[in-house]
Formats: sequence, structure tokens, C-alpha cells
Amino acid sequence: QVQLVESGGGLVQAGGSPTLSCVASGGTFSTYVMAWFRQAPGKERELVAAITPGSELTHYADSVKGRFTISRDNAKNTVYLRMNSLRPEDSAAYYCSLDLRFPPRRAALYWGQGKQVAVSE
Repeated sequence: QVQLVESGGGLVQAGGSPTLSCVASGGTFSTYVMAWFRQAPGKERELVAAITPGSELTHYADSVKGRFTISRDNAKNTVYLRMNSLRPEDSAAYYCSLDLRFPPRRAALYWGQGKQVAVSE
């Protein structure tokens, strides 16, 4: 059984650059595709960023390209999402996920509990 535990998030100012973290337990982290999704009220879940097991490839949604960076540390079983230049439209619940596909689909294999990111003007 794989468990994903997220940390970070909260209320941030527009233009801020917080980082979300997600620690995985169970399984073999270095073999998994990791990703971040987000969902705002009344909107569909969106794939924000994904990264291959050895960090060979990354994927970003058009809305965050050039601003967000996904990275991973396999020795720590951790994936990160650095969010630069946050905008109010980035406000959402952010979910860490694990999958065997790249890019992952909405039906990812495992999910974190979600962290709320609220961006104030």
C-alpha cells in the first residue's frame, strides 16, 4: 500500500513562490511517475506537472509553463512543486499523485490528501 503525504500550501500573496512537497511511503518510489494535479471549485481536475522516474522528462500544463517546476529526490521518496509568480487563478486544491504512465491520466494510481493554495491579490 502506497501512501502520499503532502505538505505546504496555504494563503500566499500574488507573485509569491511557495513549494509543495509530497512524501511517498510503500512501494518503490524510484519506479513511479509522479505528478501534481489541481482542482478549483466548479472546475475540472487539471494535470499541472508530471515527472518520469529518473527525471528524464517533465510535463507542464500550458497555464503554468515557465512558472512552475516539478522535481524529485528519489533518495527521500519526495516530489516537489515549486510555484513561481503565483496568480489568483492558481488558487486550487493541489494533489500529489503516483502513476505508471507518463503523462498520468486523471485516474492516477494513488493520491495525496490535497493541499489548499489560496492566492490573494
